[in-house]
Amino acid sequence: MLLGSFQLLQDDPSSFVRLAVLIAFSLVTAVTVHEFSHALVATGLGDNTARSLGRLSLNPKRHLDPSGTIMILAAGFGWGKPVPVDPKQLSRGHTDTALVAAAGPLSNLIVAFLLAIPFKAGLLVPAGLSLDRVAYVMTGGLSDGIADILALLIFFNLLLGIFNLIPLAPLDGSRVMAGFVPSEHFAAYSKVQRNGPALLVAIVMLDCALGLGILWTVIGPILRTLTTLATGY
Repeated sequence: MLLGSFQLLQDDPSSFVRLAVLIAFSLVTAVTVHEFSHALVATGLGDNTARSLGRLSLNPKRHLDPSGTIMILAAGFGWGKPVPVDPKQLSRGHTDTALVAAAGPLSNLIVAFLLAIPFKAGLLVPAGLSLDRVAYVMTGGLSDGIADILALLIFFNLLLGIFNLIPLAPLDGSRVMAGFVPSEHFAAYSKVQRNGPALLVAIVMLDCALGLGILWTVIGPILRTLTTLATGY
């Protein structure tokens, strides 16, 4: 995200700083909601591990992962500090683990749709949702400024939710899918997922180094569809 706006730093430093601050705020909000929801559902299903470690909290400091935060700021996608889950404390094993995993992405989607209500109702016009205008947020009046802030919050909540549903470890999607894998095939599935982090890193590196846009090819159409459904634009 900010890597793509590096030219803005040279041309208009104040706009770059404004963009960085708003992206950081949106990121912190989305990650906090995401990780808190993991902890909340895990606690509700009987696993007190997250609560005992202080993760059942809306304090952003409890949930931010340095490398994941840098990735979102720099490249537009990333992650928070994983919420620890003890399957032995969950009564339904892989099924409950899948529910805990799904809670994070689903919470981001729910928050995005709630924040989009003013746009859906026609009270605000989401000019900031256009990705080619994202560098020019907060350049209009009060209503435009509110619209830009909400637009970035919606964007990052949708982005974080969609990205984490990719079925590759260590992302939530791998654990969600695990809940649907028959027990006789679970060992084979787990073996495949052990290569997930390496594959994910390889895709990210190829995207950054060669500009292939592999992740955006997957995420982009879903993001645009959900944005339209949420805002009506």
